[in-house]
Amino acid sequence: MRHEDGRGRSRVYDFAELPVAEGLQQMWATLFAARCRPGGGWESVLSSTSMWLNLRRFAFFLAAQERADAVSAGVWNAYRMARQQTATGRNEVAVLASFLRSDPALTASAREALSRRVMRLPAKEEAFSPQEFDQVRAAARRTFRAAVLRIEHNAALLAAWRSGACQQGSPDWLVGEVLDALAQTGRLPPWEVDGYVRVPYRYGKALGGGGVVAASQRLFLSPGEAAALAVLLVAEFGLNATTVSDLRVPRIVSAAAERGPGAVYRLELEKRRRGNRLSTETRNVADWGADSPGRLITQTLHATGPARTCVEAAGGDAGRLLIWREATDSRRRATWQGLRVGPFGLGLADNQVDRWGRSQGWPGSPLRRIRRTVNVLHRQEPGQNSQDTHDVVYVLREPQARQAAVPVIAAGVAAAVEAARTALVRARLTDAGDPGDQMTVIADCADFTHSPLTPEADGCAASFMMCTACPNARVHPGHHARLAHLHRAISNLRAVLPLESWERDWGPALARLEDLRNRIGTGPWQHALTRVSDADRDDIASLMKGHFDQ
Repeated sequence: MRHEDGRGRSRVYDFAELPVAEGLQQMWATLFAARCRPGGGWESVLSSTSMWLNLRRFAFFLAAQERADAVSAGVWNAYRMARQQTATGRNEVAVLASFLRSDPALTASAREALSRRVMRLPAKEEAFSPQEFDQVRAAARRTFRAAVLRIEHNAALLAAWRSGACQQGSPDWLVGEVLDALAQTGRLPPWEVDGYVRVPYRYGKALGGGGVVAASQRLFLSPGEAAALAVLLVAEFGLNATTVSDLRVPRIVSAAAERGPGAVYRLELEKRRRGNRLSTETRNVADWGADSPGRLITQTLHATGPARTCVEAAGGDAGRLLIWREATDSRRRATWQGLRVGPFGLGLADNQVDRWGRSQGWPGSPLRRIRRTVNVLHRQEPGQNSQDTHDVVYVLREPQARQAAVPVIAAGVAAAVEAARTALVRARLTDAGDPGDQMTVIADCADFTHSPLTPEADGCAASFMMCTACPNARVHPGHHARLAHLHRAISNLRAVLPLESWERDWGPALARLEDLRNRIGTGPWQHALTRVSDADRDDIASLMKGHFDQ
């Protein structure tokens, strides 16, 4: 069968070559084809290729177990044990299990085995510390800034040469002649000597040395400079490497400026795994000055402009934001990460960022750690992920996030305890009064001398409004009418007082009364309102005016 995606890439898969029974080959081919159809889940040939390699590995495992006719629980468990020792193996097991569960011919035991959850290994990658993040971003800025200055300088020199401002034969005129050839073809003039490209002495002297490589990069980003730019884009927007590699030239959506201060760019981002409906999103970023997100886009457009012109002249697709020139004129074939148009690369190629990272003293590509740092510690929100994925895969597995959460959790617990103390009734509900209790305005008190609300005082010094928050208080049906009337009176105050003032002065009391109403029941509470006497109204009015506190 053939799978062709929306990018024009295609691949043919021959299930007859799998060493399993013909019936299993046909079933897998049917399930595979369903996934490859539009809306089936695999929008890219990369997805189907990954599953094909995974399925092929499992097929050879089945053949080695001499069980090439069906997937049994025992065989699957053996394969799972053999593959899940690494994070990659566990991911392969989880993805393959999801695919195989679609087989309607599975036995109940096999389906149960395939449904077992695959636990994640502890995360190997952690976010950068603030110092490390600043270091890697500063290194990328130095690399990219040098490229921007070089390209802008040479573009201005080329413009002067084309306008006739350079004296013929002068060093600037010789450099302009070289730059004109580069701008049109992406390559140096045809300086071949004995089959090798060499810069003639007079041009080399004008160019300032450096040879062919340095001369050919005067108007274009080098692979390392494009890698540094990718690092800056990830550090700014929290994107993954594939999204940055596929990033299209942003559209300008403001009329204030074009590719400069005041411009607003619309980035169109793609997340392949989400499927057609949710695979794309847009973000507007503005260039309001140095260090703004839009300023990085402005500099990128300036730095890649000459290369984009060459790619367009050659009939290539110059829609990618990342365009750079190979260090040599190699015509090697592109890998899936990058496309080639002549000497130009589009997107990110194999190990490109890894090589740049190693050149700066890091163990490899910093992109994944930068993305984790930005989304977990800086933006603190999902970056092209669901909220669940962001929480489970990124936040909960990040030590710095867990450490930062400690005081937040402690404060939340303290607030919850305080809220419980103020919002819940602590008075005891009884069926009748006790002759030994002392009567207050809204309850009876079993121990006036030892009050937990004012332990430092000789006797209770708290307001009668706090009786419902005291464990020494006793509430029986004889108090229900006054309490229900107090609840209604406090509720009515909400309409005439500023909200902040009402919340501060009356909110906790109302919360306790509503808790009390829930415990007593709505029916008895409403019935108590019909029994409110004039004496009840007078006492509650005096209580709310603070007369009993004087």
